[in-house]
Amino acid sequence: MKAVLMYHSLDDSGSAISLDPKTFSSHVRWLASGLVRVLPLELLPGDAEDGDAVALTFDDAFTSFESVAAPLLREHDLPATVFVVSGRTGGTNSWGGVTDPRIPTLQLLDWEAIGKLCRDGFTIGAHTRTHPRLGSLSGSRLTDEIAGSAVDIEAHVGARPTSFAYPYGELCAEAIECVRNNYGYACTTDLRVFSGDEDFVMLPRLDAYYFRTPASIEAWGSPAFLRSVRRRAFARRVRSHIRERLQLGKGIA
Repeated sequence: MKAVLMYHSLDDSGSAISLDPKTFSSHVRWLASGLVRVLPLELLPGDAEDGDAVALTFDDAFTSFESVAAPLLREHDLPATVFVVSGRTGGTNSWGGVTDPRIPTLQLLDWEAIGKLCRDGFTIGAHTRTHPRLGSLSGSRLTDEIAGSAVDIEAHVGARPTSFAYPYGELCAEAIECVRNNYGYACTTDLRVFSGDEDFVMLPRLDAYYFRTPASIEAWGSPAFLRSVRRRAFARRVRSHIRERLQLGKGIA
């Protein structure tokens, strides 16, 4: 089984974007055990070897990556990709100046810290300039967010990113085409493992939030693990459908 793991913040808030540091430490111990190969994101989609493999990704570049994740990953020589919101570095995740009561307001890494992570061997990927919903943009505004993020990162760390993550996992045909023209790899929030020949700019991921209970990550690849992933994905689709219907109803009203 091959899959990408998606992390955000490592903190004790219990929010939907958070995994507590103790649980993350247990994830790292298992990842370093040799039971699964941990590959850089760019190598996973084309990996032809048999056996289990995983890539680690961290969205938004929270300061907890530097303080919690990086030391553990360096200790065990595990690669990871950090997706940076290039126009918000050193700020917070109050995207567009709006806070979400369900999500803690957290500090983002500045360029100095991001540059150090790059020099330490971590991969820096792009996550737009301001973390918008790409489906609401088009034309030059969409290009500025997607391609402009790569320009910013290259200017500050000296390496142009080859990977991208869609904010909120939101996709539209124009955004996908723009990503395809600017990056070699891109991650969605489509909750599933790899199923064969994947589109390199529409890679699915498993949200680490769902592996908070003891031994859940250790069941990797088992029938029970895969059933759990399918149940989570189905529940997520149902919730998304309900939200869309409610929004449509408000529009009609």
